[in-house]
Amino acid sequence: MEYVFVQSFNDYIEANIILGRLQNEGISCWLKNENSAMFAPIPIGGIRLMVAESQVERALELIELFNRKPEDD
Repeated sequence: MEYVFVQSFNDYIEANIILGRLQNEGISCWLKNENSAMFAPIPIGGIRLMVAESQVERALELIELFNRKPEDD
């Protein structure tokens, strides 16, 4: 399975929240640079969310939905 870069994060907690929410929706994904961010400053390029190529479109829709504020509705 091929994985592609979707979004980068400078915050370890935010990255893991989005990762967990996507996984709960059945999206196959993982965080690149996550382990190095735990022990050192965030690496150049940040923590990178990698998503299965076949699920990128749905993942982006979900991320937009997750980030939507109540006043945006």
